[in-house]
Amino acid sequence: MTDVSLGMPQLPAPDFPAEVRERLAADAAEIVGRYPDSRSALLPLLHLVQSEEGHVTRTGVRFCAETLELTTAEVTAVATFYSMYRRKAGGDYQVGVCTNTLCAVLGGDAIFEELQQHLEIGNGETTDDRKVTLEHIECNAACDFAPVLMVNWEFFDNQTVESAKQLVDDLRAGREVRPTRGAPLCDFKKTSRILAGFPDERPGAVEATGGAGPASLAGLRLAKGEVSAPKVVSPRAESVPEVDLPADDQPPASHPSSHDAPQETSESDPAGPGTTGNSTEGDR
Repeated sequence: MTDVSLGMPQLPAPDFPAEVRERLAADAAEIVGRYPDSRSALLPLLHLVQSEEGHVTRTGVRFCAETLELTTAEVTAVATFYSMYRRKAGGDYQVGVCTNTLCAVLGGDAIFEELQQHLEIGNGETTDDRKVTLEHIECNAACDFAPVLMVNWEFFDNQTVESAKQLVDDLRAGREVRPTRGAPLCDFKKTSRILAGFPDERPGAVEATGGAGPASLAGLRLAKGEVSAPKVVSPRAESVPEVDLPADDQPPASHPSSHDAPQETSESDPAGPGTTGNSTEGDR
């Protein structure tokens, strides 16, 4: 095998140990059986191999390719496209700080900067104890709880710099940490197995629900007629005196806007000149 980019020989990816491969093959067969086209199973299979090693390795890519009869290039193209697949080893807890617009202005940017200093790592890096990987993430549709952190894709809402620091300290110390909503927290490998489509066996996970906040549900409640539409009153309504105008000075009952009235320009008036004084031959 040759690395095309470097023109150098590349060793084949190693295989899983026999007992690990046998176990993964049984899990993979269950996953593939859910789909009419085996290729559709690639995403959950990548989560499966990630649950084994903590990130998608060359060994995992080889396993997916052989299972689905794809090339390693095809599998790699998918694995490197989605951000939920790690390309290198990380920590037990992936701490994502939302830095999209609303979270950012409400404190997300400050939280992310402070956590980098507090943990002494940069974006995408992992602490020396292999407990926490820190990254900034895009919007996770929880704007009414901004600023939001996610740990292994579980929500931690309405965070502050201090609460975020306490959160990562608790994770590193092995203390119990409870998400604001949703299922109980587990480590990254277990999360990957759940995302592969296997039963979530965490205590209370079945009963746990996420749910949107009041700000997100306001439009839905209004549409269902559960609340009355707000009455909009001009702040100047009571301060503007009524004035009796002469008949000739009354405004018309309706007045066309500039979009309704014909414009005396070269574009709207066929009788007008075809060019303006500033036009050049190239403009025409």
